[in-house]
Amino acid sequence: MTQSQPLIRPATVRSVKELGHVLRDARKAKKLTQADLARRSGLQAHHISSIETGATNPTAPTLFALLAALDLDCIILPRGQSLQGNPPGIEDIF
Repeated sequence: MTQSQPLIRPATVRSVKELGHVLRDARKAKKLTQADLARRSGLQAHHISSIETGATNPTAPTLFALLAALDLDCIILPRGQSLQGNPPGIEDIF
């Protein structure tokens, strides 16, 4: 990892509000404004604001545009399974 790439921790998302918080945290970790992310993703800044607050349920194409603009991947796993295939530990709960 280079110094220009901030550390963004993997997150479990189970609601629109949680998704918004994760996207906002990722945007801030990269030191981007909503306007910056809007330019990168082809969306409007007010739409990004609505997604980050959980007020809007983004469509799949919108979500993938945001993930691409933030250089993030979406990984789908069965509940309770971590990326390493082990059950979540106590550190994953808090």
